[in-house]
Amino acid sequence: MQTGSTLHDDRTGVSALGGLGAQARGASGRLLPEIWMQDGAKRVEQALARLLCAEDDGETELMAAMRYATLHGGKRTRALLCLAAGALADTPAHMLDDVGAAIEMMHACTLVHDDLPAMDDDVLRRGLPTVHVKFGEATAILVGDALQAHAFLTLASLDAPSGNRTALVRELAQAVSAKGAAGGQAMDLSLVGKHVELDRIVAMHRMKSGALVRASVRMGALCAIAEDAAHAALYCALDRYSACFGLALQVVDDILDATADTATLGKTPGKDAAAQKPTCASIMGLQAARQFALDLLRDAGEAIAPLGARAERLAQMLQRANAYLFKHAPCA
Repeated sequence: MQTGSTLHDDRTGVSALGGLGAQARGASGRLLPEIWMQDGAKRVEQALARLLCAEDDGETELMAAMRYATLHGGKRTRALLCLAAGALADTPAHMLDDVGAAIEMMHACTLVHDDLPAMDDDVLRRGLPTVHVKFGEATAILVGDALQAHAFLTLASLDAPSGNRTALVRELAQAVSAKGAAGGQAMDLSLVGKHVELDRIVAMHRMKSGALVRASVRMGALCAIAEDAAHAALYCALDRYSACFGLALQVVDDILDATADTATLGKTPGKDAAAQKPTCASIMGLQAARQFALDLLRDAGEAIAPLGARAERLAQMLQRANAYLFKHAPCA
């Protein structure tokens, strides 16, 4: 494993900048986050468009609905986390593009199902009508099912050693299993209308949304670095980082649900309170929840500090999250 994160080799994950070279660094020589993030999100978007081929639709709207669910906006946070960890591991760029796309397919699957009337019953997602509103509830269910299948097909078809492909498939499956997103959604539904302790909300968030964040970081590294005794310290650092980062993202989401407008959220605000769902914000209060999120982002930064410059992109993801929090949830 190489230890640098410089723009040195078009065969590595760093080449996801598409040959921008020195333009990707400022006068100080530091990597400019807006450059690699914009380029990385664009590359993942292109991979999604290629992998979800519009010509495959036949006589139904299924593929059109799958593309609608994945190709219409989103910050691509999970894919960018994968790319950031992949740069640390010198993962080949073409592999990262497809792995990032698979993660975004799975994320979209969870959102489509989460929005269904039987779940959170929302009519807006990323500023657009949710899939079940635009295409019907039955199609929305099938979209989630098909996106999950296509995510695994993408990983199984990677140009990578079989051991790496197996590790990636296992990681993504665990993230959405009964111990991951599916179990977290079930717990979320079970807590509606109840008075619960903060630790139960935290446990639910770590499963429902945190598990996929954890997988996104680990998958970027697993493309190129085996999880073995020789790399135990690396994966320990990545796991602590992703645990803190993933929980922080959800705490921020809880805060914004209570304070932001539809334009900021891209979905219906105030849904948690209306549905009597306990959240970190409702239990702790808005200011305490905001400080909790800041503390988690700080802890995530401390986790990767021993990795040095090669974790630069992971650190920049934290900076972006901090900036987002200060912009949309300022101190009262």
